[in-house]
Amino acid sequence: MMQLPLTRDLVLVGGGHTHALVLRMWGMKPLAGVRLTVINPAPTAPYSGMLPGFVAGHYGKDDLDIDLVQLARFAGARVILGEVTGIDPDKKTITVPGRPPIAYDVASVDVGINTRMPDLPGFADNGIPAKPLDSFARRWATFRDAPDAGDVAVIGGGVAGAELSMAMAFALTERGKSAKVTLIDSGAVLKGFNKTARSHLLRALADNGVAVIENAHVARVTEAEVILADGQRIPSAFTTGAAGARPHDWVAEIGLAHEDGYLTIDDTLRTSDPAIFAAGDCAHMGFAPRPKAGVFAVRQAPVLFDNLRAALSGGEMDHYAPQKDYLKLISLGGKKALAEKLGTAAKGGLLWRWKDRIDRTFMAQFKDLPDMPGPDLPLTMAEGVREALGDKPMCGGCGAKVGRGALRDVLAELPTTPRDDVESLPGDDAAVLITGGLRQIMTTDHLRAFTNDPVLMARIAAIHALGDCWAMGADPQAVTASIILPRMSADLQRRTMSEIMAAAQEVVEAAGAVIVGGHSSLGDELTIGFTVTGLCPGSPITLAGAKPGDALILTKPIGSGTIMAAEMQRKARGQDVAAAFALMERPQAVASRVLRDVAHAMTDVTGFGLAGHLAGICDASGTGAEIDLGEVPAMEGAEALAEAGVRSTLFADNRDGAGPVFGAKGPRGDLLFDPQTAGGLLAAVDPSRVDETLGKLWLAGYPAARIGRITDQPGQITVI
Repeated sequence: MMQLPLTRDLVLVGGGHTHALVLRMWGMKPLAGVRLTVINPAPTAPYSGMLPGFVAGHYGKDDLDIDLVQLARFAGARVILGEVTGIDPDKKTITVPGRPPIAYDVASVDVGINTRMPDLPGFADNGIPAKPLDSFARRWATFRDAPDAGDVAVIGGGVAGAELSMAMAFALTERGKSAKVTLIDSGAVLKGFNKTARSHLLRALADNGVAVIENAHVARVTEAEVILADGQRIPSAFTTGAAGARPHDWVAEIGLAHEDGYLTIDDTLRTSDPAIFAAGDCAHMGFAPRPKAGVFAVRQAPVLFDNLRAALSGGEMDHYAPQKDYLKLISLGGKKALAEKLGTAAKGGLLWRWKDRIDRTFMAQFKDLPDMPGPDLPLTMAEGVREALGDKPMCGGCGAKVGRGALRDVLAELPTTPRDDVESLPGDDAAVLITGGLRQIMTTDHLRAFTNDPVLMARIAAIHALGDCWAMGADPQAVTASIILPRMSADLQRRTMSEIMAAAQEVVEAAGAVIVGGHSSLGDELTIGFTVTGLCPGSPITLAGAKPGDALILTKPIGSGTIMAAEMQRKARGQDVAAAFALMERPQAVASRVLRDVAHAMTDVTGFGLAGHLAGICDASGTGAEIDLGEVPAMEGAEALAEAGVRSTLFADNRDGAGPVFGAKGPRGDLLFDPQTAGGLLAAVDPSRVDETLGKLWLAGYPAARIGRITDQPGQITVI
């Protein structure tokens, strides 16, 4: 099937409910030629409808969260984890601190609102805003489950404050805690409801033991109290704000029409700039003003989806008509709820079950994403094609490398051409050149992309390529780049190359080297590689030199190949993927400087996995090794995925290529053969220097561990 070129950038700013639904619809019906991007501070976006149930303890955190990493993979989108701080409509760029500007042709904003209450003294330091929901949910879970949880105060007596108050009181009571919950409002609590509904809600607050203080102005929030204007002091170890909801400050500063900071949209969901749309709570429907409610965000999604496609393809716009009233289902702490619409209200357990069913049905569409069929294979193919394709997509990064055994066999067949200025180092990935009396390292590496984000991919690829230099104890010197872009228009080529080179430059400069040039071409998919030279301040550290009794130190946990394979199959949790990316982005420069003074042999753990690279040290040093499996650190989520049967496409080759490895059993044992991208350094160190070395590595922020020792049994690796 011919691959169509990318020509337009669509950027979704924020992972709100509307955008989550748009991503799902996009995965079902993508628009050819569009590169889709979603930007959000976290890898998950909590569903507000289930927050009171989570606070009460009826739901777990996973029940509450929409996994944006999995959703983006389904939609074929790149996900950027960062907080937007500005949009420049003239330049058509979006600002996310810590990365180059993100260009767009069409953008949509769905970033919700916050309740940070910056004008309330002490709240910024001692209060927990109810929105954004993600940070609130994490902090509440920690407080709720602490053995010494104290009193709670909720500022804001609207429906959100009332729901949270009842949920908090219920949760604390269920855990046998005598903490008191107080709801405070500057006016009458729940004043927006009719008499019947308000009476039901006030009774529910009382039944949950929530103390209500009305017509009270908060003067200050301290670590242990909420102090009212009349001098009254309300004890509180957890003070949250559900009042004063406001848009994010940057939204009003981008030069578009707004209403008190909320972007004004017309009935096509466009802002005053036709290239920018907005939806959800951050938008003001100037054509038909409505209160902030999730029901509008959900029903805006089909219209936004159609209109984004129209804006990118020259089609006609649809029009959104919001309903005048909507059903309000309000949690009452325990498994009861109140329903209110058109002035009629009722409450009970049946209504909670109804609300629970609605909420779970909404979330199920993000957790049970359909498997979209791939392109049809030809009816007649050469023998072996199906077997070569396999039953899952080919991994990226080091999971796409050639196996150690095949590579070793081929390299062994190459003729040697001795030169006086080139040192022969069998098995090492880097060459040592003698230049002007100095030892210069030369190495190269490239990666098939495993993420659609060119910036993240460039950072990881640069750190990965520098790894061989650091493993030999050398200081990086000069770098050239080799970039293959997927087929795209000239505009997108410039945007993408600019992002890649800016990210690479940042990594290379931090390593003390310079980028001196490179080559680029267009191909089927993104591939990024770098050739690196470095200078050795002393003798290079090679694979040879390990001695029996040496301790083995590993500077990073393993499991990235398994996590990336699972991410491609939408089986990995977004937060585990984000944590793996953060580890892969961690340079090894400081670790190299710590280890080069004490290491007898060293390598970086990459495509061949921990066992394969340890086998390289053993082969070159004429030794064996013993691995203490319980001491080998693993990335969060990797062992569970391995237990579920997730494997990188290089796993089988790595297991065969590592040679005899005795005792590697179970999912943790399988991780020893997992290909790593931008993995840690593996060093054989004099045992008398281990504690000192680990202390220095920990002080520098590396999660280093002593994972075993070198033995005197050549070629044998034993796992205990």
